Amino acid sequence: MKRLLSVFLLPLSALAASPGNLVLVNGNIHTGDEKSPKAEMVMVRDGRITHVGTREEMQRMLPVGSPRVIDLHGATVVPGLNDAHLHLAGIGFRELSFDLEGTKSVAELREKLRARIAQEGTKKWIVGRGWIETHWSPAEFPTARELDEVSPGNPVALTRADGHALVANSQALKLARIDRSTPDPTGGKILRYPDSGEATGMLIDEAQSLVERLLPQPTAAETERALIVGAQREISLGWTAVQIAGHSYDEAELVRRLVKEGKIKLRIHDAVSAPGADAEQLMARGPVLGESDGRYTRRGVKLYIDGALGSRGAALLAPYADAPDNTGLLMKRADELRPFLEDALRRGIQVQTHAIGDRGNRMMLDLYEKAFAAVPAKERQVAEPRWRIEHAQIIAPADIPRFGRLGVIASMQPSHAIGDLYFAPKRLGSARLAGAYAWQSLLQSGAVIAAGSDAPVERGEPMIEFYAAVARRSLDGFANPDWHHEQRMTRAQALRAMTRDAAYAAFEENERGTIAVGQRADFTVLSADIMQIPEAEILQAKCLMTIVGGEVVYEAGR
Repeated sequence: MKRLLSVFLLPLSALAASPGNLVLVNGNIHTGDEKSPKAEMVMVRDGRITHVGTREEMQRMLPVGSPRVIDLHGATVVPGLNDAHLHLAGIGFRELSFDLEGTKSVAELREKLRARIAQEGTKKWIVGRGWIETHWSPAEFPTARELDEVSPGNPVALTRADGHALVANSQALKLARIDRSTPDPTGGKILRYPDSGEATGMLIDEAQSLVERLLPQPTAAETERALIVGAQREISLGWTAVQIAGHSYDEAELVRRLVKEGKIKLRIHDAVSAPGADAEQLMARGPVLGESDGRYTRRGVKLYIDGALGSRGAALLAPYADAPDNTGLLMKRADELRPFLEDALRRGIQVQTHAIGDRGNRMMLDLYEKAFAAVPAKERQVAEPRWRIEHAQIIAPADIPRFGRLGVIASMQPSHAIGDLYFAPKRLGSARLAGAYAWQSLLQSGAVIAAGSDAPVERGEPMIEFYAAVARRSLDGFANPDWHHEQRMTRAQALRAMTRDAAYAAFEENERGTIAVGQRADFTVLSADIMQIPEAEILQAKCLMTIVGGEVVYEAGR
């Protein structure tokens, strides 16, 4: 492809050549607007779209001003991609720290650990993240005994890719005072050897806190760096907006400051962790809406009701197919959450709840429905609350229509389906797969799906998410015969889930999500037409340019 950025300055000065004023020309533009789905040019003034049309129209209109003109040379433009669920600091820390993504075996995990200890020295905590046993042979969790040989002088804690389990070595278990008599904490499980009752080193969900409370905490400067690094990575991938799925109030304030200072160029829709002190601060101080020219909003809280499928923490209605004595874990009791939910509804706070298993999803739908009934519209600050269930991975068929009926948004991550397809049939059995990652069933029943990536749990690349939604195959093209290809999204549905409906989930569909007059000028420029090329080629498409509010915040090669 020719060099993407060609700039022309025209006579007159009605439109100054500034970050918020530009014209994109000679593009293959997918607007996401059903009334006018394709265009060749877009004109932007003061960060908003003023005209969408053809090249001929552009030639007639350009003499009225002197904006910056970017010749796209036929590149594809879509509405600015919006990741509806991620953890921004986690992405940055993954880039900066001991990353175990792609580890192919316990032996390789041990070698990486050995090399890290040689780099860090003895006595220090060794903390890493990103391993997953799905493709190992055998596909079994690592143990403390397997780590001990290479880490005799260091306490070690290595978190599984999904963040819902970690493996600790014996020294870390000793420091945490975990032994055969340690009880499982509420919402967590200490895995044990069946013969001795000793801890294997694997800690599931809330049991992780027994070790995590001992870990060295990042400094404010380290967290700031991680947030900036994470944001830069997102922009380089083509994301123009992201929705942070829960963190501390202090970290949310740090993100807010970095956006205000221009150190983070993304649009941020923020949520703080709940229940607890962070959520109480948000309740007391109220939402922050559209600050920094629409680049920062905080109006949500993030709850957890269960764990993850891979670590068998997702709460199921019937036992796991490969663990008949286990139905997963519930993090909270219904009576704990009911008053909190009603208070949030009255105060105009958006609730987002992590629910993966069919029991977890049903419990939250029940609780949401009871809260909606208990708090009439006249008592709410926001009549349409747009509460969400994050992940919504395994849903009993009877519960699928409830999303649309209740107006509950299904905030789902397509890459989870293609990552989980290797082990989900073992965990669930074939019958329950009908309600697993049931995108088409949800859409047809009237639900809104907001698509995200859950990075750093997944890689966080928008082309992987788009491909997963439309292909429902692994990155190398594999799909299990019973993996319900009828649940695939069309390309139009997938693009909408990553743009307009992600914006809807943030109450911003009138501000962004389509390329239409009056919308904010957020665009993702791609090297290939993802709406037309063969499925496998979607993964090769690259971000050439990211534009937020008319400002070019990333250009490939620069």
